[in-house]
Amino acid sequence: MRWRWAPAVAALQAGEVIAYPTEGVWGFGCDPWNPQAVGRVLRLKQRPWQKGLILVACSCEQIEPLLRSLTREQRAQLESSWPGPNTWVIEDPEQWVPAWVRGEHSSVAVRVSAHPVVAALCEAFGGPLVSTSANRAGCPPMRYDWQVRYQFADQLGAVVPGPLGGQRGPSRIRELISGRELRPA
Repeated sequence: MRWRWAPAVAALQAGEVIAYPTEGVWGFGCDPWNPQAVGRVLRLKQRPWQKGLILVACSCEQIEPLLRSLTREQRAQLESSWPGPNTWVIEDPEQWVPAWVRGEHSSVAVRVSAHPVVAALCEAFGGPLVSTSANRAGCPPMRYDWQVRYQFADQLGAVVPGPLGGQRGPSRIRELISGRELRPA
């Protein structure tokens, strides 16, 4: 693990929430397998658990258990859009992702990111992270690290430096089975 990611990875391993730049907005992240950490994210956002959260990874290998049940065509569709700012809602028939991340759904939203900071964090952490915009529910996503620090600094384990990617907002979200767009780019 490179030294620059060490404080953020230590915070993640300790069950804390971090903030980091993503493709288009600042995000909150945590260890998706730690229910207390996910609870902290939900409290920061004032978001109900039932809605579910996104997982972000640096490679398909990090989310392979979710991809096993896909058809060849479905997997090709995902892989043709990744890495990149495309989030897909896919079924989780084996319930690999904990309910506290999936919410009340049998599916989960996942993205393989091309953003260098996000990819490096997932690589250094050794797995996918919860990824959700850094803002309270109903408020606009934050686009500057100073906004995140001003509003949330005392509640975060780390704020990872870096620029946003080239997107103007959060990632596009689509359902894999139906192709329906849930959130435009």
